[in-house]
Amino acid sequence: MLSETEWANNILKLLRETFEMPAWVSRKSSDFETLIATVISQNTSDRNAIRAFNRLSKRFSISPQTLSKANLSDIEEALKTAGLYRNKARIIKELSKTIIEKFGGSLDFIRHLPLEESRRLLMKLPGIGPKTADVLLLFRAGKPTIPVDTHIKRVSKRIGFASQNANYEEIRNRLEALYDPRDYLDVHILLILLGRKYCKARNPKCMECPINKLCATGSKIIGNA
Repeated sequence: MLSETEWANNILKLLRETFEMPAWVSRKSSDFETLIATVISQNTSDRNAIRAFNRLSKRFSISPQTLSKANLSDIEEALKTAGLYRNKARIIKELSKTIIEKFGGSLDFIRHLPLEESRRLLMKLPGIGPKTADVLLLFRAGKPTIPVDTHIKRVSKRIGFASQNANYEEIRNRLEALYDPRDYLDVHILLILLGRKYCKARNPKCMECPINKLCATGSKIIGNA
C-alpha cells in the first residue's frame, strides 16, 4: 500500500507527464508587476485579468512611483475588463503609496527576511491576502510556500488532499507537508492546470482525467461507471 507521500508524488508525476509548464512561468517581471497582476486577477477570469493588466501596462509604467500619482479614474478605465475594477483601482493606488512610504518603493525585503516575516509584512499592505502574498513569495523570492487559488482549493478537496471544509491555511499546510519544497512551484501550477482542463467547477471531466484512479472522487465515479 502506498504511503501518502508516495501517493501524492505519483499524482505529481502523472500531472508532469500530462501538462507542459506555461510560458508565462519563466517570463521575467518585477516584484511590483507580479504583485499588481495578482491583485488584478482576484475574482476575475484569467483572460480578463490578462487583458486588464495589458491595458494598464500600455497606459502606465507599472511602478509604485507612477501608479501612486496616477488619476484614479484613469486606472479604473484601464481595468474595466477586470471584475471589481473600481475597488482594484483604489487598492492599486493605495498599495503603490504604501510601498513607497514604508519600503522606499521596493519589495526586496521578501528575499532577505524569513518567510513568515515577509508574509506578515505583505499581508499588512492594502488588498493583500494570503494567496497574493504567497504568489509573490513563491514566484519572485523562491520561498517555500504554495499559493492556494480557487482551482487548487477545489482540486485538493476532490482528490482527497484536504477535507471538504478545509480553509486556505489548512490546504496550504497539507500540500506543503505532502511535497518537497523543490516541487512547490510545479505543484501550484499543475494543480491549476488540472482544475482548468479536467477538474472544472461544473461538469468535471473525471472519466478523461489523467489522475482519476488516484483521486478520491474520480475513483468512485470510475467504479460506478
